Amino acid sequence: MPMYDVAVIGYGPVGMVTAALLGQAGHDVIVLERYPTLYNLPRAAIFDDETMRTFDRLGLAQALLPTLHVQRNYEWRNGAGELLIEHDFAAVGGQGWAEWYMMYQPYLEDALDGLVRGLGNVEIRMDSRVTALHGTHDGVDIQVEGADDVVSARYVVACDGGNSFTRAWLGVGQEDYGFSEPWMVCDFQLTGDGPGAADIPKARQVCDPEQPISIISLGPRHHRFSFMLDSADSFPVEREPDRVWARVAAYVDRSRADLIRVATYTFRSLVAERWRSGRVLLAGDAAHQMPPFLGQGMCSGIRDAQNIAFKLDAVLRGADDALLDTYQSEREPHVRAIIAKGIELGRVQTTRDPIAAAERDARLIAQRKANGRPDKMRFPGLGPGLHDASAQAGQLMPQGRVESHGAEGLFDAVVGRGFVLLVDGRAGASLDAPTAELAARLGVGVHHLTDRRLTAEGITDFGGVYGRWFDETDRAAVLWRPDFYILGTVDALSDVPALLKTLANAVEPVQAPATLGEGIRP
Repeated sequence: MPMYDVAVIGYGPVGMVTAALLGQAGHDVIVLERYPTLYNLPRAAIFDDETMRTFDRLGLAQALLPTLHVQRNYEWRNGAGELLIEHDFAAVGGQGWAEWYMMYQPYLEDALDGLVRGLGNVEIRMDSRVTALHGTHDGVDIQVEGADDVVSARYVVACDGGNSFTRAWLGVGQEDYGFSEPWMVCDFQLTGDGPGAADIPKARQVCDPEQPISIISLGPRHHRFSFMLDSADSFPVEREPDRVWARVAAYVDRSRADLIRVATYTFRSLVAERWRSGRVLLAGDAAHQMPPFLGQGMCSGIRDAQNIAFKLDAVLRGADDALLDTYQSEREPHVRAIIAKGIELGRVQTTRDPIAAAERDARLIAQRKANGRPDKMRFPGLGPGLHDASAQAGQLMPQGRVESHGAEGLFDAVVGRGFVLLVDGRAGASLDAPTAELAARLGVGVHHLTDRRLTAEGITDFGGVYGRWFDETDRAAVLWRPDFYILGTVDALSDVPALLKTLANAVEPVQAPATLGEGIRP
């Protein structure tokens, strides 16, 4: 019976990205998906520039772009149409891509599925419902319904959704923030570009106490209208097509769109108490669920996948398994901050009392006028984990356009990915030979920023992103991780060896890896 390096349970976007990252890293991966085919219906609608940077790392960004709509603003209006809140998104954000993309999820899943199936070291088993997990001295045995044998893997990443079997099997509880509301989700495919088609709001929350509505583009040819329900019990009546078309009549003509899906969904706010149990890790909705008002549900799961993938890669190559304990400690504060902000905005959207809604409107309109500009969405960095104590550590490293060795483009594509040490070499500073050798031993790509094409090793900062970063932070060098988060910075090149030692202590092979498997139900 073969022993896989990693078993991924669940084959939605988070499971796909996890399998792709680990497969591209050279590990033997098996994916177990309970359904016989891809879901093929839209669920998530939005992703951000950090997520697009991940898709670019996987080699999918250019293929995805024609299927996406870049959205520059996000409106919150009351029932009278007055603007209460506006969020602004840049055409090119800090990660080198647009800050907000609207997508039709089946197109994304098709692209990810094609990528994963093209990896010879990733096996996909559809129609494979997991029924039990048992820890062994060197891995996990996974029982699949109807299978004669078990699947054995050194580690398991469970991306099996909000109703996660894995989480329940492990006996992991959830903290409930207490914010849950029933909604009816109605998805349309646009079939014409006639009068009014371009005027359908692309990203709007209608904060009407009589009927809260969410209107979101799903890319160039699809649109979603969601209606808050008084009760989930009303869904069987409200889902009738004629009633749905009556609800959207003010926005879309029945002759220019097809109704492709009507579903009921209760928005929830939950965080699993433990995201790791021995050799099993929970990711995506299995670990956390959040209201949709920030469009961060899938993005958060893909951040999980990035965080897990590079750490599991190191552990599978012999690093201390304790590195995996930094997964939840780093990601949970970020998730909780997004949930808290999502609930705050959700309460704005779902106010049903007319008097309270009028008070809300007056307060938000006054705030918007006082601010004088649209809001920007800001998310925190990492919690405690694999980074040092420097001021910038745990924050996302920006990405700009550079030139190196005659190639020009975004840093990741031109210079490379993985662990990266960027030195501010504009004054000619460079690493000494022992430090460069240590970096090479750790697999860290070392690059020097230059003002011009001065050296074969240097990179030219065409957009000025990195020069501005060094000027603003007054640092001499920065080391960032494969998930784009800063591991640490130094104010003098003489401190780089200590920074590299922090990385070495976490990722270099240990002499006697611990025997694990604890924490899984017998």
